[in-house]
Amino acid sequence: MGEMRGLGDRAERYVLKWRTRLGKETTTQHLDLLVAALLPGEWRFVKFYRSDVHPMPMPLLWISGAEDIGLVVTVLATPGGTWGYYEAQRGRHGYLFPCGNAAQAGMQIDRLLRDRINQRRPPIY
Repeated sequence: MGEMRGLGDRAERYVLKWRTRLGKETTTQHLDLLVAALLPGEWRFVKFYRSDVHPMPMPLLWISGAEDIGLVVTVLATPGGTWGYYEAQRGRHGYLFPCGNAAQAGMQIDRLLRDRINQRRPPIY
């Protein structure tokens, strides 16, 4: 029984990888929506998914702040035909938020980056 379960898990991972590779247009749309949600803040963006400027195998979005704190975000296919924002360096282990609500995802990423900035600051005594 365990062998069948392992086979199903491998098949699901293969399908998700396939959907992600074929869904570059969907991925870039979700990343553009995330940029729009984060624009009112103080974050800077570098889009590594415009093929004429930065040819990349996987669309990536670098979000950074004034204190050299940043996050590289990508969009990956998730089970159930949905998509999710992920921290690119961590792959599938770096799940951040589902893609259905870019405003909520933007707030989550904003909080994450602010926490990272606060962790780098020395404590005030």
